[in-house]
Amino acid sequence: MLSARVYIPPCSLRTRSLVYHLRFLSSAGPSRSPNYLKCKAITYTSTGPASDVLKCTSFPSIISPPPPGTLNIRYLLSPINPADLNVIEGVYPSKPSPIGPSETGLHDPIFVGGNEGLGSVVEVGENVTGIKKGDWVIMVKPQLGTWISRRNVKIGDVLRVPKEIAEGRVNEVEAATMSVNPPTAYGMLTGFVSLKQGEYVMQNGANSAVGQAVIQIASHLGLKTINFVRSRPEAAMKPLKDYLMSLGATHVYTYDDLSDNSLDLRGKAREWAGKTGIRLGLNCIGGKETTIMAKLLGHNAHLVSYGAMSKQPLSLPTSLFIFKNLTSRGYWQTRWYADHSTEEREDMIRMLIGLMVNGKLKAPEVEIISLEGSEDKIGNKVRDAVKKLEQGGLGKKLLLKFEGGVDL
Repeated sequence: MLSARVYIPPCSLRTRSLVYHLRFLSSAGPSRSPNYLKCKAITYTSTGPASDVLKCTSFPSIISPPPPGTLNIRYLLSPINPADLNVIEGVYPSKPSPIGPSETGLHDPIFVGGNEGLGSVVEVGENVTGIKKGDWVIMVKPQLGTWISRRNVKIGDVLRVPKEIAEGRVNEVEAATMSVNPPTAYGMLTGFVSLKQGEYVMQNGANSAVGQAVIQIASHLGLKTINFVRSRPEAAMKPLKDYLMSLGATHVYTYDDLSDNSLDLRGKAREWAGKTGIRLGLNCIGGKETTIMAKLLGHNAHLVSYGAMSKQPLSLPTSLFIFKNLTSRGYWQTRWYADHSTEEREDMIRMLIGLMVNGKLKAPEVEIISLEGSEDKIGNKVRDAVKKLEQGGLGKKLLLKFEGGVDL
């Protein structure tokens, strides 16, 4: 007989959970009867602009104790990345799985936003090794839905943040933002061209989180960078330029500078890069600015695209392919995780933590959105924050933090 402590959603439970609990109850004493614990999450039921469709929803999320091979985690911080907004708009190739009424007790299926996050392990299921209560974990399964106070995850969906390296030397913000942007930067810098110390890398979107990671990791590797950012008033431009230079940028220009013939950036690029030329360009913007930037590349160069923030198509002159032998490629961190083993993923995270510990890589400037109170209050706060991000020029990475501990 089920304990009175068990919460049963209005609709039937999914088969897997029901089977697990029937087995659990047949072998466990009353003191260990499972609980269905509620959570709060930032959700949507249909695609569209995030500032229009997002809301806060409460529903039963996890089962305590967790099923075998799984963990119950509490999210400490969950970033909002530009790609997350594209997913919500319905224009991103990686799609989240809906959570149906049979699991939530709600009328319609819902989607939980978020792809990246830092979780603290609250409970560990049977047959889980290498992770224990209190450990930090980051997400490697795409579109897991991290804008949530807590949830149950499979052991293969996460990577443990090695405390033996990170404890006391890597903070929550650094850990929460390490699984997407820094690996993307490192993968692009090392995966396409074998660059030698002293060579140049060129990028747009240099003040983005990935752009800042590119500057720092390139500097660590002994590479120089030419960085392009959106034009802004001088009162805002100078502090941004100074900040990027403090991270290790070699040169910082605006997109308008690309079209300013008086600056002769093409001549400067040839002078700086020498006979070798610039062999690697990184693009997250698209549009005409990238077309012009690509003309600064040398022979046998690679242009690697990892975003399209302008939402404009990337058009490259045929002459660049014929006469300069340009190679245009794409990079997607989700694909890298899918193509590499757990050991390779762990090695990469250890390498990035090592850079953080040694002061070679720091997280971008962030704004933490503290979420507490009613669903309406939380929903309004998130929509307002996302609207600023949609308008562009925020200059900070937004992170969501559900307050109130484990039980909400």
